[in-house]
Amino acid sequence: MNESDSIRSSVATYYASKLAAHGPTPQGVDWNGVASHELRHRQFLRLLDGIPDASLLDLGCGFGDFFRFLRAEGHRGRYIGYDIAPDMIAEALRLHGQGADRQWRVGAEPEERVEFAIASGILNVKGDAPVEVWERYVHETIDILAHVGRRGFAFNVLSLSSDPERRAANLYYADASKMLSYCLGRYGRSVALLQDYGLYEFTVIVRHP
Repeated sequence: MNESDSIRSSVATYYASKLAAHGPTPQGVDWNGVASHELRHRQFLRLLDGIPDASLLDLGCGFGDFFRFLRAEGHRGRYIGYDIAPDMIAEALRLHGQGADRQWRVGAEPEERVEFAIASGILNVKGDAPVEVWERYVHETIDILAHVGRRGFAFNVLSLSSDPERRAANLYYADASKMLSYCLGRYGRSVALLQDYGLYEFTVIVRHP
C-alpha cells in the first residue's frame, strides 16, 4: 500500500465512524452544525458563476449534502459524488437516489471529467500522519481536482489563522498565503482565496484559462 492509499484507508475509517455515530447530519461528516455547513457550501457557488446547467463533481461527497444544497439553489446540472467510504455512498444513494442527473461512486481518483470539481473538508483530518506527508497528499488531491474540472475547481482547508489554542493535533491547518502562492504558480493567475466568511478555514477557487 502506497502513502496515499494508506492515508485514504485511515480517512475512510474515520468518516465511516462519524456517520455510524451521528447519521446523515453535519456531525456525521465531522462538521459542527447546520449553519456552518450551509455557509461552507455557499462559498462554492462562486465557482459555478451562476451557470445552473454546469456539470460538477464533488470529491469526498459524504452523504451528498452539497447535492441537496445545489438543488435548493436552483442548480440543474449533472452531479457526480465520489467518496472513499462505501457507507457514505450507500447513504447518499438512500437519501438522493440515482439518475441521469446524479451519480454516486466509491473511489478517490475519478475517471470522468466535468466542468467544475470541488472538495469540501477532505484535506483537514490528517490523523497521525506527519505534516510533510499530509501536505504531499493535499497537493496530490488538488492536482486530481485540477484535472477533473475542465473549467475550474475549488476546495477548502482549515486555516493557520485560527487561534493556536483551538487547533486539534489530528487536523491539518494550512498557511493561506503559501497555498495561494502554490496555486498561482501551479495553476495560473485565475485564483481567488476566500477567508472572509467567519469560519476558521479558507476556500480556494481556481479557473482554468
